[in-house]
Amino acid sequence: MAHKCFISFKTEDMPYKRYIHDRLKIDMIDKSLHDPIDSDNEDYIMRRIREDYLSDSTVTIFLIGEKSAENLVGENQNFLKRELQASLYHGEGNTKNGILGIVLPDMYEKIYTGSGICKTCGNSHTYVNINHNTVISEFAYNYYIPNDKCAWSEEDKYCVLVKWDDFCSAPDTYIDKAFEKRTHPISTKTKVRPS
Repeated sequence: MAHKCFISFKTEDMPYKRYIHDRLKIDMIDKSLHDPIDSDNEDYIMRRIREDYLSDSTVTIFLIGEKSAENLVGENQNFLKRELQASLYHGEGNTKNGILGIVLPDMYEKIYTGSGICKTCGNSHTYVNINHNTVISEFAYNYYIPNDKCAWSEEDKYCVLVKWDDFCSAPDTYIDKAFEKRTHPISTKTKVRPS
C-alpha cells in the first residue's frame, strides 16, 4: 500500500531528498515541498505547508543531518519544528503522521556511539544520541518518550530511526514501520510541542 509521505529536511540535505524522490523505488505518494513557497511570511509559509502538503500525508520522513539540531547556534529551526509539530498534531483536518528519522552518513558517529553495560539492569545497551545536540526537540522527545525504565525498546518509542544506508536497502519496510506507529499504544504519549 502506498503511503503519502512528507519529507522534512534542511536545504543542505536536498541531495538526499532528491535521491529518495528520484532514485529509490518506493511505494509512496510524495507530498513533499519540491519548490520553495514564494513568501517571506513564515506563518503563511507554514499554513500552506500544513494545508497543501501535510494535511493528508501519513508519514513524515525527517532527514537528520549536521544542521538538524535544536542547539545549533545560528541555525533557524522554525520550519523543521513546525513541520514535525504539524506531523504530530491530530485534530480537525489533520491526522497524526508516523515519524521516520533517517540518520544521514555524516551523522552516524555523532548518533550511534557504541554500547555498554547498564549499571541499573546489568544488560548491554546500545547508545543512540538523540537529543538537542543532534535533532530538534519534537523528534528527540517522541523518540525517547519519558518512562521509568533504564532503556527504551521499540515499543517505547513513537519515532522510528534508521541509518541512511539501511533505509536505502529497504525503504518500504521503514516507511511501513513508521506508518504502523500511528495506531500503536505509544501514539497516545506523543507531545506536539515538547519543552
